[in-house]
Amino acid sequence: MDVILLERVAKLGQMGEVVKVKDGFARNFLLPNGKALRATKANKDRFETMKIELEARNLERRKDAEAVAEKLAGQAVVMIRQAGESGQLYGSVSTRDIADGFTASGFHLDRGQIVLNHPIKTLGLHVVPVSLHPEVEVTVQVNVARNAEEAERQARGEDVRTARDEDAEIEAELAIERAAVAAELAAEEGEEA
Repeated sequence: MDVILLERVAKLGQMGEVVKVKDGFARNFLLPNGKALRATKANKDRFETMKIELEARNLERRKDAEAVAEKLAGQAVVMIRQAGESGQLYGSVSTRDIADGFTASGFHLDRGQIVLNHPIKTLGLHVVPVSLHPEVEVTVQVNVARNAEEAERQARGEDVRTARDEDAEIEAELAIERAAVAAELAAEEGEEA
């Protein structure tokens, strides 16, 4: 199906372009969301009359998005999740979780604005792009940790997974030393008897 784009659509085209898309994409996304019109003679004429208004509205939305982008750039949100010793989450962090976290921080983000190809499933700092407008994109940081203390350590640059691994290694070495001392004591007691 041929459509006339009413705004810039990523990986598709600019405002005013006539592009060929699959019927389902046009019927289910572009047309209902007001991002395109069917490319008929009447709609082409209608677009020409609406063009100045659409460009002015697009420019206003872009300015608003750029203002929000300045405030949002480099911001971080902390997500507290349960995870195993290896850092693998028992669940995941989705776009909805990230949007809710930023909304709680005072930024109004819609989950559709967060560009996450797959859910976050590991502890650590994750850089996530946010598309505020088709022409304005900013990156934010999502700090996924088991608790607030761990989140602070990660924010300072520590890798909490390796710190826990080092603690486990120290515990294992201590256990080996204790076993060796116990074996020596048992051997001494055996000699005395």
